[in-house]
This record gives sequence, C-alpha cells and structure tokens, in this order.
Amino acid sequence: MPVVEARDEIVENFYRVRRMLGYLGLALPLTLILGGLPFDISEPSLSDYFHTLMRDIFVGIIFAIGVFLLCYTGFRPKSEERFSDDLVTTLAGIAALLVAFVPNRGTLNTSNDPQALAQHIFGVTACDYMHHAAAGTFLLCMAYLAGFRFARTAKPMRRRIYVGCAWIIFAGFLLTCVSAGLRKLGTPAQTAFVVDNQLVFWFEAIGVWAFSIAWLVKGQRDREIIRAARADGQGPDIAA
Repeated sequence: MPVVEARDEIVENFYRVRRMLGYLGLALPLTLILGGLPFDISEPSLSDYFHTLMRDIFVGIIFAIGVFLLCYTGFRPKSEERFSDDLVTTLAGIAALLVAFVPNRGTLNTSNDPQALAQHIFGVTACDYMHHAAAGTFLLCMAYLAGFRFARTAKPMRRRIYVGCAWIIFAGFLLTCVSAGLRKLGTPAQTAFVVDNQLVFWFEAIGVWAFSIAWLVKGQRDREIIRAARADGQGPDIAA
C-alpha cells in the first residue's frame, strides 16, 4: 500500500501542475483585459501591458507559468525520441521567464530610455529582439508538447484535441509574426489596422488559450487515472 499511495500522490502532483498551468494561461489575456478596463487600458499586444499599470499582473502570471514549467519533468523519452518532456518544458520555462523580465519596447514607444533592469543591462533594442524570440520559443515549445508529446499515448479523441491545439498554437504564432511585422514595417494604414483591431493581442491570446486547453485536458486525464486507481484499489498507471 505505501507504494500504491506514493504512485497515487505522484499522479496527483502531475494533475495539479498541469491544471495550474492551464488556468494561468486562460487567465492571462482575460485578466489583462478586465483589469485594464477601469483604467481605460487596452494594449495592442499582451507584451505591451508591461508598460501599463497591469505590469505586475503580466509579469506575475508569466513568471508563475515559467516556474511551473521549469519544475515539470514529465516522462522519460523512449529510445527513438530525441527530445524529452523535461528538455522542452525547461526551454519553455526559461523562455517564459525571459518574456516576463526582458520587456519589449512597446508598440507606441519610440524612446530608448530603459524601463526595466534588463533594458539597462542589454539596451532597449536588444531586449526587444530577445523578448520576441523568447515569446516565439515559448509558443513553439507548447505546440510541440501538445502535438507530439501529449498526443503520443492519447486515445483518438484526446489525440485530436492535442493535435488541434498544437496547430492552433502554431497558427497563432505565425499570425502573430505576420501582424507584428505589418505593425512595425507596414504602411501607415496597415499599422493602424493592426493596432486598432489589436490583432497581435488576439492572435497571441488564441495561442495561449490553445496551450491552456491542452494542459487542462492532459490534467483531466491524470484525474481520471487517479479515480480509476482509487476505485479498484490499485496503483495508477502513470504512463497511461
């Protein structure tokens, strides 16, 4: 029984981490939108909220996601697999922390005056590039986890959900890149269209929400394993 209880607790911990990651991802865009309403704050991208009164919320949620990902080890890779869960989530966690603490310049900010420690150290322009590279790395890691790692052992229905989430995350990443490019390099009319309709924000939000759904579905699978194990009095099959 001690072994059974220990395995039960391990799966319970996996469930809680995955559930919390999902909830944090769902909360990020919604909290920024709703929290900014009383102050008439509405930014063109998620990252631009760093430069508003919502900075603490933005940094806090992204930091929490990064820490959870760094602590998550996942399962050992099979012999034919090149990347482990631990490697991908560690890379994603580092990327999330960089997003939180290495800010972008801000859509409407043309000043080179540093507003954060990283900008004092590396410069505003360098931080802008680092921030966007880290954000892209985070989304691509989440797409890989959902589409390859989560879907690998899933049943057909859940596999479709994971693969669908992976494609949505990847599409959100591509559309974010295109809209951000138009915002910076497009004609005045294109820039205004992207900013006025908050295209970057919504494409980023869609990618983050898809990542959240994948983690919540995976966490629900862990919960089902725990309930089944408790029902028959046997230890849960963690790899299921």
